[in-house]
Amino acid sequence: MSDTVARKVIGAHLLDGRMEPGEEISIRIDQTLTQDATGTLVMQELEALHLDRIKTELSAQYVDHNLLQADEKNAEDHEFLRTAALRYGLWFSKPGNGVSHPTHMQRFGVPGKTMIGSDSHTPAAGSLGMLAIGVGGLEVAMAIAGQPLHLRMPQIWGVELTGRLPDWSSAKDVILEMLRRHGVKGGLNRIIEYHGEGLATLTAMDRHVIANMGAELGATTSIFPADDAVRDFLRSESREDDFVELLADAGAEYDVHEYLDLSTIVPLIAKPSSPGNVVPVREVAGEDVSQVVIGSSANPGLRDFAIAAAMVSGRQTDPSVSFDVNPSSREILADLTKMGATLELVVAGARIHQSGCMGCIGMGQAPATGRNSLRTMPRNFPGRSGTREDSVWLCSPETAAASALTGVITDPRDWAEKEGMPYPEITLPDHATVNTAMLVAPLPEEEARHVELVKGPNISSLPEFPPLPERIEAPVLLKVGDNISTDEISPAGARALPFRSNIPKLSRFTFTQVDETYPARAEETAKTTGHFIVGGDNYGQGSSREHAAITPRYLGLHAVIATSFARIHWQNLANFGVLALEFENPDDYDTIRQDDVLVLDGVREAIRSGPHLTLFDSTRDVEIPVRHRLSPRQVDDVLAGGLIPQLARRE
Repeated sequence: MSDTVARKVIGAHLLDGRMEPGEEISIRIDQTLTQDATGTLVMQELEALHLDRIKTELSAQYVDHNLLQADEKNAEDHEFLRTAALRYGLWFSKPGNGVSHPTHMQRFGVPGKTMIGSDSHTPAAGSLGMLAIGVGGLEVAMAIAGQPLHLRMPQIWGVELTGRLPDWSSAKDVILEMLRRHGVKGGLNRIIEYHGEGLATLTAMDRHVIANMGAELGATTSIFPADDAVRDFLRSESREDDFVELLADAGAEYDVHEYLDLSTIVPLIAKPSSPGNVVPVREVAGEDVSQVVIGSSANPGLRDFAIAAAMVSGRQTDPSVSFDVNPSSREILADLTKMGATLELVVAGARIHQSGCMGCIGMGQAPATGRNSLRTMPRNFPGRSGTREDSVWLCSPETAAASALTGVITDPRDWAEKEGMPYPEITLPDHATVNTAMLVAPLPEEEARHVELVKGPNISSLPEFPPLPERIEAPVLLKVGDNISTDEISPAGARALPFRSNIPKLSRFTFTQVDETYPARAEETAKTTGHFIVGGDNYGQGSSREHAAITPRYLGLHAVIATSFARIHWQNLANFGVLALEFENPDDYDTIRQDDVLVLDGVREAIRSGPHLTLFDSTRDVEIPVRHRLSPRQVDDVLAGGLIPQLARRE
């Protein structure tokens, strides 16, 4: 049978289950990726699992999110992560070395390998032909400890690329076009596999841009074949020996089909405040701009910075615009500097920040309230920038640079025509400036056993959660709408992020983007009845941060009833003993009101018996049919109060 790239990689790692869409499968994991905003909990979980040494082929811990050291908290987390990496045998990427995804691609990515990461943009490694999936931190900890990944077999969505991108359109516009067509739920329970003759026109780093933001479509992951473009990339990184050709068979069949002619792609932009809110740039041209930020894992390549530098060379950005540049890795900053492009950016008015996520996660570069900020980043959820009332737009480096020069949203084609500027021909070096000095290699096992974990006072122990009760009678403490994001549940930004390893203190930020009174009200219910949350469609979209499940659970959350759930958050809820229920009839969402008292009686036996339950709204005296999608394995985890209590019970 002719097979796809995705099915080939899954098949080579399949441990249990059938590769039929919707069936639960388990696969062997070769590599893991963690970053500092999620990695502190992973290391605490490894400690709770009594791990001695990693069981994966390779695991890497990056420090790329919490780089802003406004006080001691982030520095303490970094030291904890460094010592934990030494203790357990992970590679450690020091602060400022680079964003995890492009750095991992440069140094460790290998075609045909499986990888999971506690970051929702882990699928960026699909650019090299890896099966890379974003998951919660606890699942990463389990993989590091040698356990397989369990997931529902996704559909394979084949996207056939033809043609070539026109001047002034780039890879960011390709993924924005996918989002324009399908929105933030279009990839749910699917792996997007790109194929076709148009692939030959996209570099490996172009593919990284597209695979990275497949996460915004809700896809399980995205994957490209490992072809000549991947060989060229690995050769430029002095790693050609790691290349393994991996192509779809002729006549490979896909569960879902899509065609995309690259030659028809125009400059696009996602309006505030959703990556799926995409329109042509010309449709919104002329809107004032006060900030432009270039960088992040969504546009991390040398080309992305070099094209902006070429556009602003010899010019000055508009005086009303703050032009911010986040180099995505030290390696890329070094090559950008050798090309002379760093000087061009600086002379044109750019503010050069350290290599890392920075503004993408609201760790610095927060925009002015209500002023338009154009960013080449992957997400523009409300408040993610670090400013509560923000107005963030997502676009390509070309659109960003043109807008920085004019002070208004500008289609780069129109800017180029006015300036009489042809599309720049960027000559990239054949060999990257490889510098591994900021990558700390694992210690030999015997030496690692003597490393003591360094925990500052801001690093708390993991909370202990009780089993799911037999009867839940509790209020609806919060009712939210569609597409609530994990950024709204557990906020990003410089205020909250430093408490990532301190659950009691982090819990005080829970849902404050939506309702500032939630933490105090929830804390009261935690002492008595606990509470419910009601959500709309695609509840928990966005980041993989498991804090969005842990902190509401810490504050007494028993269950979330929603129209539907985003994949990673749904799994995180189960991992920490929160029951995720869906309305059998979506219209019943309108029946329940905030402060209604809901009753689930005999719930433990009910979820064991099957997927269907009856929820009673005692305030309105009405029964509401709901269902769960938990596998028998997950049912056991939820009943035990989460995966860690379940594992402890087995010992």
